[in-house]
Parts: sequence; C-alpha cells; structure tokens
Amino acid sequence: MWPDHRESIIFLLFTVALLARLRAAAVGVNWGFSSSHPLPPATVVSGLLRANNISKVKLFDAQPAVLESLAGSGTSVVVGIPNEMIAVLNSSKKAAATWVHDNITRYFHNGGVGNGVHIEYIAIGDEPFLLSYGVQFEPFVVGAAINIHNALVDANLVDRIKIIIPCSSDVYQSNSSLPSTGHFRPDLNRTMFQLLTFLNNVRSPFVLDINPFSSLQQNKNFSMDQLLFRSAAHPLTDGHNKYKNFFDVSIDTLVASLTKAGFGYMDIIVGKVGWPTNGAINASSEAARCFLQGLIEHLDSKIGTPLRPKRPPLETYIFSLLDEDRRSISTGNYERHFGIFTFDGQAKYNVDLGQGSKKLSNAEDVEYLSSRWCVVNNNKELSNASTSALNACAAADCSALSPGGSCNGIGWPGNISYAFNSYYQLHDQSPDSCDFGGLGLITTVNPSVGDCLFAVTLHASFSSSLQGLQTLLWRTSLSAFVSVHLLHLSV
Repeated sequence: MWPDHRESIIFLLFTVALLARLRAAAVGVNWGFSSSHPLPPATVVSGLLRANNISKVKLFDAQPAVLESLAGSGTSVVVGIPNEMIAVLNSSKKAAATWVHDNITRYFHNGGVGNGVHIEYIAIGDEPFLLSYGVQFEPFVVGAAINIHNALVDANLVDRIKIIIPCSSDVYQSNSSLPSTGHFRPDLNRTMFQLLTFLNNVRSPFVLDINPFSSLQQNKNFSMDQLLFRSAAHPLTDGHNKYKNFFDVSIDTLVASLTKAGFGYMDIIVGKVGWPTNGAINASSEAARCFLQGLIEHLDSKIGTPLRPKRPPLETYIFSLLDEDRRSISTGNYERHFGIFTFDGQAKYNVDLGQGSKKLSNAEDVEYLSSRWCVVNNNKELSNASTSALNACAAADCSALSPGGSCNGIGWPGNISYAFNSYYQLHDQSPDSCDFGGLGLITTVNPSVGDCLFAVTLHASFSSSLQGLQTLLWRTSLSAFVSVHLLHLSV
C-alpha cells in the first residue's frame, strides 16, 4: 500500500504546485521607468520579481538595460511601444521592421532555451484612445499594429508573440453604470471596429486598463466596499445579474461592448489595475492592501463574472511594481504612488503575489546617497520661504503634501522643509541645491515626522540610461497641484 500512498502524495503535491504556478502565471505587474532615481534593473529582477515569484511583467518601453536584466529569468514579458512612436510606425514599414529587430529579435529567447527574454506580447501604445488625447494617436494605432505584425511575420516570430493595444476604460460607456448597457464610444466606432477585426484576425486578446481610484475621484458616490472587494458591499443589480465589486462591473461592461460590436467571445486581459497609497484622500497602504488582496482572491476563485462565468481575464497586471516620482500628475498627485513597493524597493504592505504565506521580499543591497537632508533654516527670515518651496516643487515631487497625503499634516514650515529636501535629493544632494537664497540648511538629523518620510535618494548610476524615456508630461500640472496645497498650509 505504501507505494500507492506515496504516488498519491507526490501527485497531490504536483497538482498543488501546478495550480499555484497557474495562478501565479495569471497575475503580473507593471514595471514603469518614470523615476528620477530608479533601482538598477538587476536589483528589480533578482530582489523583487524572482524573490517574490512574480512571473509576468509588463514594460512601457523597450529599455535595453531592462531587457538584458530579464534575459534568462524565465519571466514572461510584455514590451511596450510609447504613444509618441505610433505615428512613425504607422507610416513606415521599415521603421516597424527596425523596431522589431532592435527591441524584440535581439533579445528574444530561442525555443524557451538559453539566456533570451521570454517576450509574450508587444503593446502598441499606452491607452492611445484616452478621451483626453482626442485624435492625437487614434488614426495611427491600427496601422502601427499591422506594420509591427508584418515585421513579426518577417522575423518568424508571429506564432510566438502577440500584439495587444492597451485601452483605458473610457473607450466604453454605459447607462446608469449598468454593465449590460455598455457600448464603445461613438467617436471610436470606426476605429474600434478596425481594431477588433485586426485583433480577431491575429487571435490577440482585448486589453483593458481599469482604474477604480480614478473612478472614485470622478464620482464620490462610488461604494468603497465595492471598490475594495469588501464582503459587506451592497450589490449592483442589472437584470438577473448582481455585481458586488467594481472589477466585475468593468469587465462585463467591456463584454457587453464587445458583444454589441460583434466580438463577444474575444479574450480579455487586464493591463493595469491597482490602488494608490499616497497623494490623495482614500489613498493609503491599508486600502491598497485590501484592494489587492480582494482582487487576487477573486481571480484565484476563477468564478469569472456574471456575463463570463468561470472565465476570468486571461492575465491581470497589477499597477504597479514601484512608485515613480516622474509620472504625470495631470489626473492627480496620487499617480506617483501606485507601487506595491516604494521607489527603493521596500514593500508598503503584504499581499500574495506568488510568494504564498511569506511576507514580500524587499530589495537588498540598495545603494543610497549619504544620510543628509535639506531643511529650512529657522534662524532666517522666512517670509519668502513659500515662494522658494513652490519653485522647488515645480521640479521635484511634493505629491505627499496633497490633501490626504502622508505629509499633509506636518504644517508650516515643515512643508517647506519637505519641498526643499525633495529638490535636494532630486539633484543628488549637491550643496547648491539646498541654497534657496540662504533659506536652506543641510542636516544629518532625519527630519521625518510620523508617516511623513523625508527620503534619501538612490545613487544615480542607472538614471542616465533612462533619461531618454522621460516625457514632458510629468512637468504639466505639477506646480498647479502643489502650489494650492503649499499656499493652503502657509501662514
């Protein structure tokens, strides 16, 4: 009898391991590079992805150093093409072929063996149909996708890599927030039909980005219980269907939209979904933990949605892996605080990303600059200090000073010191970046107060390789957002 029992136990353990791996394979993370002082890619891959059994990652650009760090890791990768490149790729087959050669073929693994990168998808743009963009990118998306597809054909990679187009949830609309009434925006009808036809022909899924926190900002009447997957959520009734969470509402609104367009059976991937931890009211580590825990448990259950029972999204990518102090804050200061980990790779809370019952592993051997901070010199005349702080925040990240932010309650002149230090760290602690007309003072005493952390930044050895990545968007609206908050705290 013993051999039978042993085989049964081995089979059971194998099954459990397989199920765990299947679940882990369905959940990934977005890894963005909009940071002034990013962690070295090797640290991210070994210290965060591998250490926490994160097997899928979505990139917003094809950064050589990042792709090289992923080689041989076994991580499945989505490589993104920035919106700014779409028009060129639409107009030039040669440009598409060159892009595929330089960013895909060069790194792609051969037959799953060796030290190559396991590239699974190429993402054309990042929400190029966003309503706020107007028609800036819309006319070029499908053409760019076709040219990249043809380049993959020529490179003999078309059977291994699929093309996707990440779409914001504002590509569809619904009446009274009922999923069954979902339909694509009328201004997108023609383009969306072309896109869906292309995706159907190449057997690619539809990629939907879901932003529950943004929806809460736009409509304060949204139920926090529904948004955070709480069991106490009062269900939304839509005919015979009941919805207890915002995630399922979003998925089924897309399903209804796809059905009305004639593509009701198209597979779905969630390209971005998450909850911020700072920079706004209701943005906290506890809320983010509650959201992600509920999301992962819901995905693990594989119950699907009322319109797609037992058919959850093929893959779901959490937004995001790390905080990014250079992300655009045009929609809110919270945009820079979606990371599960802080900018330096330290977990903000614990959630099961694939590591099971263990706590999340933090990045190790992180190289910081010296333990020095820039604060306001209280022995000086401070009547013009607020102006200096506003100028500092126009360049540096002061989003934690926002209402609801972790540093909103430190008062004046503490908020001035926070602004000074953000600017000082941004400029690698150069002495002249703590001048501010004689109002700044360099100190070795940590000025952090409670949950308001005055950061010490990282060595910038990797930063220079990412400078070409930074868009102009991060500059817009920063001064406007922070000015109001700083002036409100001034006396």
